[in-house]
Amino acid sequence: MKILILNGPNLNRLGLRKPEIYGRQTMAQILLDIQKRWPDVHFVYRQSNHEGDLIDWIQEPSAFSLQPSDVAGIVLNAGGYSHTSVALRDAVEECEVPVVEVHISDISQREEFRRVSLLTDVCAHSIIGHGTEGYKEAVEWLSERVKE
Repeated sequence: MKILILNGPNLNRLGLRKPEIYGRQTMAQILLDIQKRWPDVHFVYRQSNHEGDLIDWIQEPSAFSLQPSDVAGIVLNAGGYSHTSVALRDAVEECEVPVVEVHISDISQREEFRRVSLLTDVCAHSIIGHGTEGYKEAVEWLSERVKE
């Protein structure tokens, strides 16, 4: 089983940027924890500050030398693009595999402009406000779905 983990803008700064909101754990630490918990799963991780990269990765698993049938699902933290990108929403809506939306913070308790995610209604599942544990919860959700 292969799972893509895709992060959007500013998430390359996890552990450094606003630790009171996003925590002190880096993405490298999160990925290490995930790989230890699911050693039989092949994870492909990418982060970009560019909207088009995220769209390309969602649309083309072949960018990772994977066939669409090889991918069990996508864990997506689109960062600020969750609130602004209709193009990213359209890519998720057309995605052939389940996409789990992750938000580290509780967006319903944030600034007004962050309270609505354009992705929620086109994602298979959303995990919001569970900190960096949300990534593990997303992988767990996808793993359980594959078993079914």
